Amino acid sequence: MKKNPSETTVGRFRREWSAMTFYERFEQLVALVLGLFIAIIIVLSLTRLMMSTLPLLFGGILDPLSPRVFTNLFGMIMTVLIAMEFKHSIIRVALRKDSIIQVKTVILIAMLAIGRKFIILDTTKTGAGTIAALAAALLALGITYWLMRERDDHEREREQAK
Repeated sequence: MKKNPSETTVGRFRREWSAMTFYERFEQLVALVLGLFIAIIIVLSLTRLMMSTLPLLFGGILDPLSPRVFTNLFGMIMTVLIAMEFKHSIIRVALRKDSIIQVKTVILIAMLAIGRKFIILDTTKTGAGTIAALAAALLALGITYWLMRERDDHEREREQAK
């Protein structure tokens, strides 16, 4: 289907809705409900983060340069960012920009989550085995993402060469 640049998202959604099968409509509804649910969680998380930290910060009680405080704050911020990326991937499905959740996006979200874990990790209480396992998982995800990106780049080059 050709996309009309002046057509609104809602108009395009209505047009595509009529062409969808029952299962595609079901997928769209699930994606929209999940997107709304995650958006509510993001708003609530951001509100809680602001309500709990801003008064302490402006009152001088909270020292953002303290390593423990910094890792806790940064961990909460990373959690909100991970939720936003997750919501973005679901909304892409709902807007029919992608037909399914893209594996590369899930891998990136997993990499963000492990990165967050490294940031909030208390190295005094964490064993070397746990750190090595997290590092190995992050490396495996990174390699998988790189391989998938290389494959997609080669497919794109082949299509352009045609």
